[in-house]
Amino acid sequence: MQTPNQCSELLNYRQLGEGQHIVLIHGLFGSLENLNMVAKTLSKHYCVTSVDVRNHGSSFHQQNMDYQVLAQDVIKLLDALSIECCHILGHSMGGKIAMKIALSFPERVNKLLIADIAPVEYPAHHLTIIEGLQSINLTEVHKRKDADIQLAEYVSDASVRPFLLRNIVQNEQGEFQFKCSLAYIAQGYPQIMQSICSQKNRTFEGDTLFIKGANSNYILPEHQELITQLFPKAKAKIIQGAGHWLHAEKTVAFNKIVEGFLED
Repeated sequence: MQTPNQCSELLNYRQLGEGQHIVLIHGLFGSLENLNMVAKTLSKHYCVTSVDVRNHGSSFHQQNMDYQVLAQDVIKLLDALSIECCHILGHSMGGKIAMKIALSFPERVNKLLIADIAPVEYPAHHLTIIEGLQSINLTEVHKRKDADIQLAEYVSDASVRPFLLRNIVQNEQGEFQFKCSLAYIAQGYPQIMQSICSQKNRTFEGDTLFIKGANSNYILPEHQELITQLFPKAKAKIIQGAGHWLHAEKTVAFNKIVEGFLED
């Protein structure tokens, strides 16, 4: 069963399957659809709740992208759905949100899965993408290809542009507009790049798995000390032949790792 959220004060979500609860959280400029292939597989044995982070997808638009606030958004949804405890899987920015939830609300998290991100501060490497999206003149967009041509001046990777352009949709009048809040994302971008700090030296003592794409540099050996400090039971798996989009590039391998960790 799929249930879209209609309450503007809560994150938009979709639920699939029955059983133990697991929450999926997408990355920057994404939406709950990004983890569809993961959700469909897990829904055979779990109740999967996929969410749109604030200012993304069909969720509400609001200033502040601080991780404590983003974590509280998820907790508020869990409260509304009467989910007291669940597994959480987050990719990229969603992984940082998942880590913040586990550190701030450890009693709400059973097992924690982090896909290709570390709890560290990253350099600002999306600025050209943000500038490119902001430069799109929607009045000159009559079909999606028009937006792609404009964005190509800033983003040369033809495999990345379709992902970014999922944020542009047509309204009832057939006019193209941004579904996400590009302004609030751009304003909150420095917060998104920040590290995950533990309040009062809190740690998450539950089972934790970091899944890394072998071709990605988001998780590096120098991050291990902080990961171990915050997540003492953390383990790691590496997917060969995969980059940062490991769940899309190697879906079968990714799902196998996730299911094995949850079942263990």
